[in-house]
Amino acid sequence: MNWDDLKIAHAIARHGSLSAAARALGSTQPTVGRRLNALEQRIGAKLFEREAGGLIPGPLCRMLLETLDGMDELAQAVDRRIAARDTGLKGTITLTSLAWFGDDVLSPLLARFCADHPDVTIDLINDPRRFNLSRREADMAVRIGHFDKGDLVERKVADVSYGLYASESYLAKHGRPDFSKKGLGHHVVTLSPSPTRVVHMEWLKAMLPRASILLRTNGVQSHLAAAEAGVAMAALPRVTGDGRPDILRLKTPIPGPSQPVKIGVHADLRDTPRIRMLIDYLVRELKLRARALNPDP
Repeated sequence: MNWDDLKIAHAIARHGSLSAAARALGSTQPTVGRRLNALEQRIGAKLFEREAGGLIPGPLCRMLLETLDGMDELAQAVDRRIAARDTGLKGTITLTSLAWFGDDVLSPLLARFCADHPDVTIDLINDPRRFNLSRREADMAVRIGHFDKGDLVERKVADVSYGLYASESYLAKHGRPDFSKKGLGHHVVTLSPSPTRVVHMEWLKAMLPRASILLRTNGVQSHLAAAEAGVAMAALPRVTGDGRPDILRLKTPIPGPSQPVKIGVHADLRDTPRIRMLIDYLVRELKLRARALNPDP
């Protein structure tokens, strides 16, 4: 039995649909569907039950899942060790981060690194989802907050602090917020619901629980745009908000929170020369910018 065929079944079982499995495998839904049909015909049994919400593992597939999980872990370990081979300071590094941090902080640093090391190419993916480093969805990640435990190595490089911002036009229309009234008569933008704890959103809600939520989005840039447009207040990273001429940081009864900035990499890859060099460079550069990321109150 070919592992590439079994990998199709494993991906469908993990992700629950042909389209989600195709995205995880870097393939297309029709291709994954054809390969699943061919696999089921070859073994003479159905692996999945088709339902409106997707594909549910059948009895045979459920029996095989533990073994397939083990095979997948071994395949991922082989892939990481091949990727970690000593190729010197050349090759590609896939790095993921939050959009605002990647845009405002990392992009100029990474461009400078690649200019100094022309044989290294960096693919920066700015996306709020947490890429799985064990499965090599990315080689490295720079995150606000913490990494999941496991075979990942993380290193704190700075703290990032937040503030509450509004434009002059918003304040002229609504006045400065009276925090004793808990935001009554004011408008805010917030993040879309998240399964993980979001410190600065909890801070905003604690101060302004009666404020009207005009918009929920999943990105800092849209919060910034709403604040600059004068329609709402927003909790923003100070490295983003403090330098904007069209908004002001408001004094708040609860000091703005801060969160750690961490670099994470799988233990199998941390000593790869190009990755080691990039980690050392980012640690040095982000520490130099620590005051901008976490300025004095």
